[in-house]
Amino acid sequence: MNRIGKLKNPQEFEQIIRKIPKSDLHLHLDGSLRLETIIDISKKEKLNLPSYTVDGLNDTVFKDKYDSLEEYLATFGYAGAVMQKPEYLEQIAYELARDVQAEGVRYIEVRFAPQLHINKQMDLKTVLESVNSGLERAQTEFNRQTAIKDGSEPPFFYGIIVCAMRFLGPWSDYYKGFIDTFPYSDINDICRMAALELAKGTIRMRDDHGIPIAGFDLAGAEAGYPASHFWETFQFVHESFMAKTVHAGEAYGPESIFQAITELHADRIGHGYYLFDESKIGNPKIKDKKKYISDLCQFIAGRRTTIEVCLTSNMQTNPSIPDVSDHTFGKMIQNNLSVTLCTDNRTVSKTDLTQEIMLAVNHFPLSPKTLKNCIVYGFKRSFFPGAYSEKRKYVRQCLDYYEKITEGVEGLSLS
Repeated sequence: MNRIGKLKNPQEFEQIIRKIPKSDLHLHLDGSLRLETIIDISKKEKLNLPSYTVDGLNDTVFKDKYDSLEEYLATFGYAGAVMQKPEYLEQIAYELARDVQAEGVRYIEVRFAPQLHINKQMDLKTVLESVNSGLERAQTEFNRQTAIKDGSEPPFFYGIIVCAMRFLGPWSDYYKGFIDTFPYSDINDICRMAALELAKGTIRMRDDHGIPIAGFDLAGAEAGYPASHFWETFQFVHESFMAKTVHAGEAYGPESIFQAITELHADRIGHGYYLFDESKIGNPKIKDKKKYISDLCQFIAGRRTTIEVCLTSNMQTNPSIPDVSDHTFGKMIQNNLSVTLCTDNRTVSKTDLTQEIMLAVNHFPLSPKTLKNCIVYGFKRSFFPGAYSEKRKYVRQCLDYYEKITEGVEGLSLS
């Protein structure tokens, strides 16, 4: 039963949600910049913006609602333009970490596509080191607190997830050069080569330079660019013992999710919204679509493949969803799937993790135990970059702190 609606003080409940330890496993760096930072860097670099005020950008670019996925994705052009120097990448990563820390988030996995930022000033190593420097500085500052040093609160940790793109165009100096290098190759073949090259560089950066790269991702347009095209890339990172998450079921259906898990060895699925949509099953060999989805759900549940759910983002990119309560998150819970709530793009979607959790408890029949499981899965199914023994200890510490804060709180306490 959803008890949030019967609480005497919903505002106090939300404040408790802000305090509990949380994780955000699906967090795009280029979708989570401070608008003030976009404005400041744009002025320094003489970049064109439709407005140079926060209110103006909110009216023209970063809207409350978007008419289409294309309009939503257009926001990333403004963000990417201010992420082309090492000091800017470090600043943006640092600010993001400080922002999430302010609302009780204790673990994040920041994902982005490094090849979008490689230019004459930055190679892959510089890009990743710059982002890592910002995150590391924020982590160090936060963990200096007395409550963390004496063990009464869990520390803040992070990992980096590197994104390969399903499709590419001349969106950066690197991509332009890569495309020009292969004038006789199909663009899809070029995209696969770029993904494999990124995978090789990613493993090198992790192994030889100690950058805490926690996982590898496949992002970008899903329909028309099946996950199976990137088998070689993901087989390489799989054999290098790197964790994997794949954007799947965001714009395509159950088959895309199955491909991500079986052919790309995905440990987690980004979004997974269309998991239950029979109309998006295109394989004519699948006669009983209902059974296929049921079997797929059992397959996902049995493997504990965690789905990174992004409520606000899905509502914005898919106007066909009439209400939050119609999101398939409810069906995921009913099918006992491992799910964790994430923000996706804090700035683009004007959200934070507390807001995502409040959307869930206000629109779905979540019991205190179910809500706790969603939050705990975020820590348990993280790609924690340390040793497994360290991860177990950290998860236990976060869980103990969660129980300490929620003890006796209506709607959260299990007692």
